[in-house]
Amino acid sequence: MTTTTLSPEIGRSTLPFVDSHHPDRPIEVNVYRPASHVPDDPVVIVQHGMLRNGDEYRDFWIPAAEKHRILIAAPTFSDANFPGPESYNNGLVVEDGGSVRPFEKWLYSVPSRVLAALQKGGVTRRPKARLFGHSAGGQFAHRMLATQDHGFFESVIAGNPGWYTLPTLERSFPEGLGGLGLDEASMARWFAYPMHIFAGDQDISTDDPNLPAQAEALRQGPHRYARAQFVYDFARREAERLGLPFHWKLIRVEGVGHDGAAMSRAAAAYWFEGRIPPADELITAEVGAL
Repeated sequence: MTTTTLSPEIGRSTLPFVDSHHPDRPIEVNVYRPASHVPDDPVVIVQHGMLRNGDEYRDFWIPAAEKHRILIAAPTFSDANFPGPESYNNGLVVEDGGSVRPFEKWLYSVPSRVLAALQKGGVTRRPKARLFGHSAGGQFAHRMLATQDHGFFESVIAGNPGWYTLPTLERSFPEGLGGLGLDEASMARWFAYPMHIFAGDQDISTDDPNLPAQAEALRQGPHRYARAQFVYDFARREAERLGLPFHWKLIRVEGVGHDGAAMSRAAAAYWFEGRIPPADELITAEVGAL
């Protein structure tokens, strides 16, 4: 498999990236490389929300990138090439007719190949990246962990997903993991990974037109904040029932709603400063994009 090379310049850049398993669906990688960054410094891969605005999500991370010498890479999946939730949030796993695509075609392996392209380009020697996803990107992030090898990621935060894939084989994807050819060992691997769910405690709108409202989502709760608690409790009970180690964490971000910029700041401070800042430090006058 040929790896595309990514060699970003200092500062902001937007680089074309053709994934070998989706050659007819080019993506862009929005990158920020601080002048102070050296190849052994951290890498954060950022998954944008439903607006497919990787450039904005990259920019949310620039202050942290400058402060902590982080290389930021935001793979951007356009609506034109990846239309609707099935082609992004749900990872191109299921065909329109309901059949499951071959595993190598699932979109969730793209971030690891972006990291490989940055390694090949010589801008990082880090063997693992961190991954942050918000909203639709939070859906992408936790489904990536549910279905993929975790070896490329030292830490993953899913922020404010609209709804969740449950760790059970009894329900079909995307509500559960049934029908994908996964087994209990796959779930054990997911339970054991220290996945962090970041939930803004003001993300409680029930009439947001972008809030998933299908029956499977509504069964998880009336709003995003409730659904975060639901999936965490469901997973903890399921792991206990199966006698499996469980390392997930549910992190409440006080005073923050569905704000991609604020949740990005919270994730950056948590990872690189060991804290969750108060709401007045996280929220600016302008609410961050979805």
